[in-house]
Amino acid sequence: MSQPVASEPHRQSAEQVLASLQTDAHAGLSGQEAARRLQELGANTLTEQAQPSAWRKFLAQFTDVLVVLLLVAALISAGLWLVERDSALPFEALAIFAIVLLNAIMGYLQEARAERAVAALQKLSAAQATVIRDGVRQRIPAAEIVPGDLLLVEEGDTIAADARLIESISLQMAEAALTGESQPASKSVAPIPGEAPVGDRHNMIFSGTTVTYGRGRAVVTATGMRTQIGRIAGMLESVPSETTPLQQELDRVGRLLGTIVVAIAVVMIATILMVEDVRGFSAVFDVLILGVALAVAAVPEGLPAIVTAVLSLGVQRMARRHAIVRHLAAVETLGSANVIASDKTGTLTRNEMTVRILATASGRVVFGGTGYGPQGEVSREDGAALDEDLRAELLRALTVADRASNAVLVEQDGRWTVQGDPTEGALIVAARKAGLDPATLGARFRRIGEVPFSSERKLMSTVHLDAETSDRCLVLTKGAPDRVLARCSHEWVGQQAQALTAARREQIAAVNDALAGQALRTLGLAFRALPGDAAASEVFDEGLEQDLVFLGLAGMIDPPRAEARQAIGKAKAAGIRPIMITGDHPVTAAVIAVELGVSDGRVVTGAEIEAMSDQALDAVVPAVSVFARVDPAHKLRIVKALQRSGMTVAMTGDGVNDAPALKTADIGIAMGITGTDVSKQAADIVLADDNFASIVAAVEEGRAIYANIRKFLRYLLSSNIGEVMVMFFGVLLAGSIGLASPGEGELVLPLLATQILWINLVTDGAPALALGVEPAGLGVMGEPPRPRSERVITPAMWAGIVSVGVVMAAATLLMLDACLPGGLIEGRGTIGYAQTMAFTTLTMAQLFNVFNARSDRASAFGGLLANRWLWAAVALSLLLHAAVIYLPPLQQAFSTTALSAADWAACAAAASSVLWLRELDKLAGRLLRRMRRKAAASG
Repeated sequence: MSQPVASEPHRQSAEQVLASLQTDAHAGLSGQEAARRLQELGANTLTEQAQPSAWRKFLAQFTDVLVVLLLVAALISAGLWLVERDSALPFEALAIFAIVLLNAIMGYLQEARAERAVAALQKLSAAQATVIRDGVRQRIPAAEIVPGDLLLVEEGDTIAADARLIESISLQMAEAALTGESQPASKSVAPIPGEAPVGDRHNMIFSGTTVTYGRGRAVVTATGMRTQIGRIAGMLESVPSETTPLQQELDRVGRLLGTIVVAIAVVMIATILMVEDVRGFSAVFDVLILGVALAVAAVPEGLPAIVTAVLSLGVQRMARRHAIVRHLAAVETLGSANVIASDKTGTLTRNEMTVRILATASGRVVFGGTGYGPQGEVSREDGAALDEDLRAELLRALTVADRASNAVLVEQDGRWTVQGDPTEGALIVAARKAGLDPATLGARFRRIGEVPFSSERKLMSTVHLDAETSDRCLVLTKGAPDRVLARCSHEWVGQQAQALTAARREQIAAVNDALAGQALRTLGLAFRALPGDAAASEVFDEGLEQDLVFLGLAGMIDPPRAEARQAIGKAKAAGIRPIMITGDHPVTAAVIAVELGVSDGRVVTGAEIEAMSDQALDAVVPAVSVFARVDPAHKLRIVKALQRSGMTVAMTGDGVNDAPALKTADIGIAMGITGTDVSKQAADIVLADDNFASIVAAVEEGRAIYANIRKFLRYLLSSNIGEVMVMFFGVLLAGSIGLASPGEGELVLPLLATQILWINLVTDGAPALALGVEPAGLGVMGEPPRPRSERVITPAMWAGIVSVGVVMAAATLLMLDACLPGGLIEGRGTIGYAQTMAFTTLTMAQLFNVFNARSDRASAFGGLLANRWLWAAVALSLLLHAAVIYLPPLQQAFSTTALSAADWAACAAAASSVLWLRELDKLAGRLLRRMRRKAAASG
């Protein structure tokens, strides 16, 4: 079956394009037809750059210089075996090959897991679009859009596909990304005769462009690579993979350690060759293999993959808590956030607006019921029945409220929801409660124009024909009461309009303040009659919003979220200051802020901010936590003032004009439900549920992720330093610890190259990853925010890392000495037995060190069983080590001997010194800090 297409849709009428694409102008495509077109035409995505195949990614694991040297060494070892034939098989060469192969497999699996995690994050933050299918408005992934879909667009949306407009209400588009034109392009639905360049196709909207004003409806004409942006996709550079400041710092640390370790390896090789009586190519070759093996084991080459995996998996945990991270760097910044500047509506409150009261000239009407269900009693405030004048005023006001709205009230599975703005939804529900029928209102008042809401005007107006009076059309306006009242010249009283006096204006303002004092959000309603010929106008703008007739004030409540107060308390305990920034009335903001514990009720308004200099604002923001009646420009100034005072600011936003503030904030947080596409693209994090508690949860997870990265860094670096010290000081102190050569020209070392490589394999992989997925500890939100300038590895951490490495090396070398004749501790074992005991002690010391690394301050025994993956990793490492000790083929490959239960106990006792000595050090630190706190409190 051939696909319907629309050739040159800009030259055709809207009706012709709809017919060509076989699309109903009101119901859109059926779900079944859309699925068929998606199957045949493919997803609405641009062709991505080809990814390397799996086998290329696997081979890439062998490209590191040190690994190549190790492979060359293994080949030479195999060659020596062929010449000398001193054993049944080339065990050393086979062991090196096997370890390199296992390392490559682990590296490949870690990178694959990280890639899958990143891909999952991209899927979580995939773009969405609003379409009409089967006559129902719905949100779908942008990738599922097909030609013929009816696309609904409004201010802030990013267009998902090329489409032909069939309705345009003051629609303006930012098309600079496609055409280079800096000014927004105005759109209309009229066909364009003749050829026209892309920038002049005023009846088309294009993929990747953004709605800056108005709204519209369009039929999709091209998707994916067939769009205008798709045609030039081949010229676009691929997006580089994101590298966070943390990853860059760790890369520097890795290079530094690599340089140091290679230098130590070179020095050690030279020392051995000078100090020991090494003769023959075989012995010299063993020394060279040892140097390369030590460099390979000590350099944390797997660190980038582990960091990426831990970051990505942690971010997936954040997504399960409704915080979708768009930029990984935000995870690091979250731990430093000490201010959360949040909107009120929908974030601190439920965003389920309910009209409670409507105040008109003749009195007040109250509404029963909660939520969006259109059930509830309507009566006078004193409980009496409505008189004729009050009822007339009520119905006229609610007619305006209902018709000047774009939201849709929907019942699904017995639950009423609102598609669109929740404030408009509340007004529609109030109209239904008063008995107004949407079909009747729609038949009488046909909409012919709209002046969309803007955050600067704080108004929205629609223009309608009145079927009962052909010689006039109506302008219906709703918005902020002060803005509406300022544009009114009359007020509707009973059955007629009366001139508004200054005294009456003051009374209305007083009523508005009284309603706001009850934490009710207020909205002004008004209308204006125009001559019938005004309907012929092609442009409706804010000039219509004058000489209005005031109808009344709607007071509605958006109750605080039950979890918001607890989240605010948690944030404060973590050293984070919550700030409320809202466009709502100052009194309403103050009441909600006091109830939630944000502030003591002090409020600064947008008008006051407007009158302040930057210096004056700098003096205000440290002391004030509630800002009301602010616009996006004020938000930007508040953010900058907070940053000038040294604060790390997390800022929420949802509108197009919030984008500058979101970009300027250290962490921009967009609303996933009410937020525009522009705000989401400007943000670092998107809240899936628009909930303040999710911001605090994101901070908690961000702190936990950063803490976990420090944990496995502490573990990996201290363990690797321990290995280097064992080999370096084992060679330097060989005579003192009984490590004497059994024969002339023979080389005896603390550990063999294969043993060092094996320790690196079994202890660096699984335990480090297990530390990376530690659950957030109870104390993670009990600490103050981390300073932005603080390094991931602090001087105190380096001190702990080196001290643990020293203890690890000392325990291993003392065990080696105790098993050999001579030295500091007299022993009676063979060199093979002593090396096996040292090998086991060092392995177990690193596994004990895993528990040390869980905290630099807290005891290792706190929450010991919280991480089951850590215990599984330790058990796996011990099992693999036991296999090397007892399985004959592995014994030959790694030159080990079987150990008794007493030997294991001795190794465990020596290795556990890493844990006990570090525990004593932590205890001393805790006691010292406690004494300092007491001294500071008493002083």
